[in-house]
Amino acid sequence: MTGAPRYLTIFVGVYLVFLYAPVLLLPLFAFNDSAVIAFPLKGFTFRWFEGLAGESTLLVALKNSLIVGISASVLSTCFGVLAARAAARYDFLGKKPIMSFLMLPLVLPEIIVGVSLLIVLVQLGIELNVWTVILGHVLICMPFSIAILLSAFNNMDKFLEEASLDLGATRRETFFRVILPLVMPGLISSLLIGFTLSLDEFIIAFFLTGTEPTLPVYIWSQLRFPSKLPGVMALGFIMLVLSLILLTLGEYYRKKSAALVGSGSSEIRNG
Repeated sequence: MTGAPRYLTIFVGVYLVFLYAPVLLLPLFAFNDSAVIAFPLKGFTFRWFEGLAGESTLLVALKNSLIVGISASVLSTCFGVLAARAAARYDFLGKKPIMSFLMLPLVLPEIIVGVSLLIVLVQLGIELNVWTVILGHVLICMPFSIAILLSAFNNMDKFLEEASLDLGATRRETFFRVILPLVMPGLISSLLIGFTLSLDEFIIAFFLTGTEPTLPVYIWSQLRFPSKLPGVMALGFIMLVLSLILLTLGEYYRKKSAALVGSGSSEIRNG
């Protein structure tokens, strides 16, 4: 097996540097003992992190982001279970167009989605608040939940469900006792990735947040003040670490879901 062409290796290296070099600046300036975001670095300090605890507006924005993130991830996962289950188990009229329509937010520009939702909500006379942000985030997160859960349901052998029904279990009992435990890692993955997407999402929240800002909107508002930049860098570093942890856990449970469903099918067939 031959190695990759040299130009491809160079391209990948340049791309990785371009992608991650700005991210590497976060920890550098988050721990830098200077209010000026510039080189050379002055020293090592934790004072920017300590200062975050005294920001009451930050704590309110954090609370709002947690409410939005948890609500959006739970709702999008619930809707994702219904859509993925129907798509994986049944054939019905208009299945492909319907599934394509549900996945449409993946390819639509978020600014178009945000403006459209804003216009609709204003015309309906609905006040902008945390719940309107949740509505927008469910719309954005649901396609990811469907994609993850559809893979989990498709990898599960239908023989497992049929065996449960043959042994006298109802469809409801089969779903909760057989199907749901097998796709549980996929559910956890969907929840984690949905929460991560909601926590980091800015455009939809910017248009729909009203007077209750989420964390990304709060960070954007602080960028207008040069004295706040070190604190923003510290907060950005915390969000970066949290996002990486959640995405890693989500990918772990996604792979675990595929392995669990596959092993379950093999055991039933061999048994």
